[in-house]
Amino acid sequence: MRQITKFSTTLLTAALLSTSAFAADIRIGLQDDADVLDPAQSRTFVGRLVYTSMCDKLVDLDNNLSVVPQLATKWAWGDNGNTLTMDLREGVVFHDGTPFNAEAAVYTIERNMTMPESRRKSELASVAKVEATGEYQIKFTLKKPDASLLAQLSDRAGMMISPKAGKELGANFGSKPVCAGPFKFVERIQQDRIVLEKFADYWNKDNIFLDKVTFLPIPDTTVRLANLRAGDLDMAERISASDAASVKDDPKLTYGEVVGPGYMAMYVNIGNGPKANNPFGKDKRLRQAFSLAIDREAINQVVFEGTAMAGNQAWPPTSPWYNKDVPVPARDVEKAKALMKEAGFDRYEIELQHANNTTQTQMMQVIQAMVAEAGFDVKLKATEFATLLSEQTAGNYVLSRSDWSGRSDPDGNIHQFVTCKGGINDTKYCNPEVDKLLDEARASTDDAVRKEKYDAATKILDDDLPLIYLGHQAYLYATSKAVTGFTPSSDGMIRLTGVKKGS
Repeated sequence: MRQITKFSTTLLTAALLSTSAFAADIRIGLQDDADVLDPAQSRTFVGRLVYTSMCDKLVDLDNNLSVVPQLATKWAWGDNGNTLTMDLREGVVFHDGTPFNAEAAVYTIERNMTMPESRRKSELASVAKVEATGEYQIKFTLKKPDASLLAQLSDRAGMMISPKAGKELGANFGSKPVCAGPFKFVERIQQDRIVLEKFADYWNKDNIFLDKVTFLPIPDTTVRLANLRAGDLDMAERISASDAASVKDDPKLTYGEVVGPGYMAMYVNIGNGPKANNPFGKDKRLRQAFSLAIDREAINQVVFEGTAMAGNQAWPPTSPWYNKDVPVPARDVEKAKALMKEAGFDRYEIELQHANNTTQTQMMQVIQAMVAEAGFDVKLKATEFATLLSEQTAGNYVLSRSDWSGRSDPDGNIHQFVTCKGGINDTKYCNPEVDKLLDEARASTDDAVRKEKYDAATKILDDDLPLIYLGHQAYLYATSKAVTGFTPSSDGMIRLTGVKKGS
């Protein structure tokens, strides 16, 4: 009898120790599921949220969107901006124990530039070659100066992966990604969860206080917040603006908000396969009419409770890169109707695909009602977000609603979307003059020259409308009071360095 009691006590003690060991687990509710977990191939915003915990980059961004060291400790431009030399952090290892060094960095960059499935090619298009100039030093030689390169290396193009895993898995790297970040990959169940655990040999492990991170895709904002309140989540990203007040008033929750550098837009299929062969894709007057029928400020107030910002360009009106000569258009239904008649239509039926989350659905219903007054009969098609992006890539759409989270350099918000060979040009819009202007803006290190080029490109794009920009969304967060040390980042990423979870 005594033995049974002793055995039971041992089990209880073990259970308590086990519970204590997992007290530093954090569960984060995401608005969407990530696409493939390969920095070379992926394109979703939520994928970047996962990478922030899993895949360190050559450089990172601070909360002013300035470039700061991460796996590269310092860098210098040379040869009038035609070379970039980086000194790398020593003593870093990948999650599989492979050392991070110049050879590994060169491998990753070359993979991003040459792998057939890579979406990073246009981001690194200015790079002629990258080479190891020491065990912990690399040198980029450029085809021409590229002011945007450092910003590109602060994102997926600069995320370092294990050469061993990259060579073994090839295009299937996303099935078991191996990076050099604070948390390593454990498992993924599509549409259910992505699980990471603390990497014991992380170079900055003394500032990592969480043992495990579980990302859970929950598209419905109401359900996401309910799960947080029930204790099934510790953090919910992109909560609905309509819930902000109740989160602020909840003594068990902490509210966070930051306006990001990205945009909300509708993508028009201009030349991406057979579905582009329709009047909306071929006649810019219909696109102009559609845009004019939208009240962007009303959308901000109705859908986003005033937390967003109305917009019509690749960067917000508060940005120094915004072209003030092309202001956010006021709603003009009569002019929209006139443009439709010029194009030969009284009414026009069009399918608009969008992600199946609460906020986007509401936004699209508002737009559906607005443009109906001008003569557009919009059929809404809600779909899972990763599927939506696949359909965009394949050209299986006429009009598609998608966000871009934004980049610190203006080039990252525009070049790859609208240049003829842009890596994320799902519309397949191609205008040689726009290419020329954006290439010249990318090549200059003079902000005044760059601004002039972006202004000229913006004017053309505002007329052609391959993308119909709607505005700029704030990132709203709700976290349990048990979570401390979290600060919303200006780029919308969830950085868990310094974050703790109590009981």
